[in-house]
Amino acid sequence: QLQLVESGGGLVQPGGSLRLTCAASGNTLEHYAIGWIRQAPGKEREEVSCISSVGGGYEEKYAVSVKGRFTISRDDDEKTVYLQMNSLKPEDTDEYYCAAEVFGGCQRGEYDYWGQGTQVTVSA
Repeated sequence: QLQLVESGGGLVQPGGSLRLTCAASGNTLEHYAIGWIRQAPGKEREEVSCISSVGGGYEEKYAVSVKGRFTISRDDDEKTVYLQMNSLKPEDTDEYYCAAEVFGGCQRGEYDYWGQGTQVTVSA
């Protein structure tokens, strides 16, 4: 079993930055792929980014909407995954979830363990 807890959300002005943190417990993290997914009520879920496991070479994947602005990273020793978000736009406003994929890759696009989410609001 893997437990995930997100933090780092908040209110930021357009053009600002936030760093989201996903802290894992229960199992070692290195064999899981970790994704960041966002969703607001009434909106479709969007996979923002994913980073594969150590076996997958820590390959990174980004949605077109965030490429060049967001960066995903992980520290398996600390069981932590980060999402650095720069040049934030109002349309980035959403609930952000981190999630783990048990096979270690980002191709499936489906996740097996989820955190509770952290709210990001981009507004002047």
